Amino acid sequence: MGSSPMVYKSNALVEAAYRLSVQEQRIVLACISQVKRNEPVTDEVMYSVTAEEIATMAGVPIESSYNQLKEAALRLKRREVRLTQEPNGKGKRPSVMITGWVQTIIYREGEGRVELRFTKDMLPYLTELTKQFTKYALADVAKMDSTHAIRLYELLMQWDSIGQREIEIDQLREWFQLEGRYPSIKDFKKWVLDPAVTQINEHSPLQVEWAQRKTGRKVTHLLFSFGPKKPAKAVGKAPAKRKAGKLTDADIAQQGLALPGESWAEARARLNQMPLDLA
Repeated sequence: MGSSPMVYKSNALVEAAYRLSVQEQRIVLACISQVKRNEPVTDEVMYSVTAEEIATMAGVPIESSYNQLKEAALRLKRREVRLTQEPNGKGKRPSVMITGWVQTIIYREGEGRVELRFTKDMLPYLTELTKQFTKYALADVAKMDSTHAIRLYELLMQWDSIGQREIEIDQLREWFQLEGRYPSIKDFKKWVLDPAVTQINEHSPLQVEWAQRKTGRKVTHLLFSFGPKKPAKAVGKAPAKRKAGKLTDADIAQQGLALPGESWAEARARLNQMPLDLA
């Protein structure tokens, strides 16, 4: 089985203000993973993804993928992105730029296929990236069914080498375009933060924990700590290491380690050549 395609995004795009549904995210990310990051790409290049590919990628029934793909493709044409930073770490833009994700999108009904062209303004945030970009495997987010989880995962992976990130809640609301929604921190945690962290911990390679920080009496910042999941422990006990010279006749008798007709000396000689579970 081949490795998962990689997604590369300028950090400026990771921190842009936009909102996409989960299905729209899957279409965009599947196509971004096809962009040649190190080569010039024009806005004439078409990228495509099928309902079957998305169903396989996300682990969802093919029927639901077909039903959702067309609607998501049509909505995607109207989605906008608000960018305040230049790509490749060139600093703040002289003015805020609002652009679309795609300039052309085609849905091929009989094939269950979406084809799209990214906008000319979007391509510098996806191609010829040399610094200040975020990368991760498409499979890391493919099974997430929370758009906030996908966005938060990208924001954490931006600081992957550090393993910690502090984000102002109002800034996160702006990036997610949630201004005016979930105004209380209790609702924000319930509907945005907790589901996102749960999804990341369940479906991605990261294990995430978070805490909050107050300014005065108001919760203003979220502090995330994260790192690769620890490998699962093997089921059952590992053989205990034998301490040389400490195995007694009583140990052998108590554990029933001697073979039929075997003397204590013969049993010790045999057992000294193998690890013992004396627990």
